[in-house]
Amino acid sequence: MRSSPLARLTVRTRAALGATLVVAVALVAAGFAVVAVLRGSLAENARLHAETTARQVAAEVTDVRADGVDGVDGLEDDEPVQVVDGSGTVLGASRPLRGRGPVAGFNRPQEPESRPAAGTPSPKDRDGRDDDDDDDGGHDGDDGDRDGDPTPSPADDPVEVDRDSVAETVALPVDDDGEVTGDRSRAAGRQDFRLVAVQSVTRDRVPVTVYAGASLTEQEQAVSTVTRSMLAGLPVLLAVVGGVTWLVTRSALRPVEGIRREMAAITASADLSRRVPEPPSGDEVARLARTTNETLAALEASVERQRRFVADASHELRSPIASLRTQLEVAAAHPGLLDLDGAVHDTVRLQALAADLLLLARLDAGERPGRTRVALDALAREELAQRTGDRIAVTLEEDGDEDGDGAERGSPVEVTGSRGQLARVLGNLLDNAQRHAASRIRVSVGRRDGWAVLEVADDGAGVPEAERERIFERFVRLDDARSRDDGGAGLGLAIARDVAVRHGGTLAVGRAPEGGALFTLRLPAADG
Repeated sequence: MRSSPLARLTVRTRAALGATLVVAVALVAAGFAVVAVLRGSLAENARLHAETTARQVAAEVTDVRADGVDGVDGLEDDEPVQVVDGSGTVLGASRPLRGRGPVAGFNRPQEPESRPAAGTPSPKDRDGRDDDDDDDGGHDGDDGDRDGDPTPSPADDPVEVDRDSVAETVALPVDDDGEVTGDRSRAAGRQDFRLVAVQSVTRDRVPVTVYAGASLTEQEQAVSTVTRSMLAGLPVLLAVVGGVTWLVTRSALRPVEGIRREMAAITASADLSRRVPEPPSGDEVARLARTTNETLAALEASVERQRRFVADASHELRSPIASLRTQLEVAAAHPGLLDLDGAVHDTVRLQALAADLLLLARLDAGERPGRTRVALDALAREELAQRTGDRIAVTLEEDGDEDGDGAERGSPVEVTGSRGQLARVLGNLLDNAQRHAASRIRVSVGRRDGWAVLEVADDGAGVPEAERERIFERFVRLDDARSRDDGGAGLGLAIARDVAVRHGGTLAVGRAPEGGALFTLRLPAADG
């Protein structure tokens, strides 16, 4: 299966590329957001400027004259302003829009109804009288005083300006200098303006609409400048992010490279006593180095144990094989001198040693015990019934026994596991007791605090406290048990403990009440 080109890159390079890509996406998204906000803000500023101009002009448009209207002559030359009446007739315009018709492409707001201003006489008042006045003889049509109050003149009428306004972006023709022109022949292009319409009513009740525009050129220039600046700075910023990420990743992975080099050296030299360097940082890399060293230590111990096991097994196998070979060679040369009993004894010993080594190999390979329910009390009775040739008779005590003869027994003491392996444990413990007991061996089976407990006690010399753990190592025999005539190769107790541990239990040795050794096997009791 071919790997992708990205997978062949180093971790530093992939981390730098990933960080750069993430930052690039974030910056591009932020750039779009900044440009959008800036564009909207500048457009709003242009609208406010145009609306302010339109309201100022609308407030100054008081009368409609034949030559135009007031309020547009004093504007700056670059401010497009136009005043249009209800019929669409241009009443006045600033210089940029002078001479052209109504601003095209813009929907004018609905013109408000002409309504009397404050202090303006109603139609009845402008007729000079009402029905009551007719009944009373009326007036002489004089527009003089009424009840002593003067009649307001048109010059005193205020100008009404609608509070609502309408804004829209339109394109107006501009000349070479970028100024709005009404002469299409001089137009060199078109330019966007933010156009605002404000309605007003003059003093003589003429509704007008004032259009004022603000150029969006500065907005576009500002947005363009910001965009160019961000585009120019983006590669530099991404290069800085990628470089910093690469350097930081390189610094973080330098201890990993040291671990890799040391592991490669250990593999090449096969020296498991070496250890990888542990950085003092205390971070994940330091924990990785610590775990690696623990693994190397466990591997070294396992290999050393395996070497010792092979050496001890070879030594133990060599003796019976050499003895058996010698007897066979003697028998071949002198048939009458054949020691048949000795040959059979060496063969049986060799067979037992081979069986022990095979069981240890299976246990080391991780063989799991079965899930069969085994009654320890029944297993002990069967095992003792088969051992008819033992040197010392074994006493069996069970829960509920009062005299030790098994006449009154309690409920079965059951565990879950391999019946054959558990029988091997009991057999090894009994073999050990037979070799060391003086006159008595006792086996007891019971249940204590949810555990099934099997004890084998003897009245021998016991095990010194300093040796109570070492005797469970493989091929270990204490000084008083080194004679090969006593049998055993120092594997029985090691096998018994390994089986107990794989059944979830323990095997320990202490001092028995009889004065000798007390081996206690504790296994999880099966649920009833």
